[in-house]
Amino acid sequence: MKFQEFLAILDARQINRYEPSNDIQCTFASDMMSEVLTLQESDIALLTTLSNPQVIRTAEMQDLACVCFTFDKTPTEDTIKLAEEKNIPIVCTSLCLFEACGKLYEAGMRGGKQR
Repeated sequence: MKFQEFLAILDARQINRYEPSNDIQCTFASDMMSEVLTLQESDIALLTTLSNPQVIRTAEMQDLACVCFTFDKTPTEDTIKLAEEKNIPIVCTSLCLFEACGKLYEAGMRGGKQR
């Protein structure tokens, strides 16, 4: 899925200027970063309600395509700064986590697989 399509489906806004270098292949929703670390695939969009720097550090380790904060959570300044340093796209949607996942699923997106 193209990044701009992902944004449109979630009615999301970009927090920083970065875009994924590849299409988004699948999505994973979690607030437990230890679960995110078990993902097998690449080019994954992470949906989460957490908005702290730990999310960006996890995204970097897993080479995630982007991070989407749900419930209109605004990331902290430290989180935004770290995402900018690591060139990780971050976006925000007012949708709840459940609804965001449902909309992406309806659009053909599938979930990431864990080890």
